Amino acid sequence: MSNGVGLGGAYDATLERIKSQDGEKAKLAMATLMWVCNSERPLQVDELCHALAVEIGSAEFDLDNVPLIATLLGCCQGLIAVDKEASTVRLIHYTLQEYLSSYPDLLATAHSAIAETCLTYLNSRQVKSLPSYPLPDDQSMPFLKYSSRYWGTHAKREFSDRAMPLTLEFLSRYETHISATSLLMQSRGGYDFSDGFHGTDGSSLFSALHCASFFGIVELVNTLIDNKVSGINQRDCTGATPLLWAAENGHEEVVMLLSDQENISPGKPDEQGRTPL
Repeated sequence: MSNGVGLGGAYDATLERIKSQDGEKAKLAMATLMWVCNSERPLQVDELCHALAVEIGSAEFDLDNVPLIATLLGCCQGLIAVDKEASTVRLIHYTLQEYLSSYPDLLATAHSAIAETCLTYLNSRQVKSLPSYPLPDDQSMPFLKYSSRYWGTHAKREFSDRAMPLTLEFLSRYETHISATSLLMQSRGGYDFSDGFHGTDGSSLFSALHCASFFGIVELVNTLIDNKVSGINQRDCTGATPLLWAAENGHEEVVMLLSDQENISPGKPDEQGRTPL
């Protein structure tokens, strides 16, 4: 296992054993491999188990669907392992990532499936009922941080037709959604969000357009602009406009799209005096 030479045959045989399990076990194993291979960061054990419990499109998150990590380890036939020090789930060897990447049809549309899973979770009754501040502890809602921070990263890579209605439903209440707090706290560490996301006039200080620009999802930004969902020059609670978020995160297409709008004010600075330029 030191250099992975000659492991292709072992991986072939193991995948055949996985696929030969009964339907649910095989499905769970492939879903586990999809998440472990394509997540934006290593997933904690509880994060992965809760992600696998989501039924895409369901309005409820059913805790009874959450699998045990022992079940996942068994279904995957030794291809995944738990890093005991970090409590994260990883592939058994780095060459397995290379092996799976060489078969693109094996885990096809992984990013769109992950995006849809995150959005379904964020649209669930259990998450929508949470106040926008403070964040719950990781034990009660372990999948909240990952889904809030990375749903758009996966959607930008593969934005499926099924993801658009899920996204619009999610963003329709974004200014009061706990996901906005989680995203900003992870991207703007140390900022005090205890006062919420609203100005004295009741306007949102972190809008759907801010969120779409943060992730750089061109199709979504276009749709929000066409629907006039929120002000194109509106500052959020950190003083940033949608254009500044897009520029800061290097989303050139969204920068160009916003800059081409007739009423754009491109020189607005944030609280630190930074402009999009």
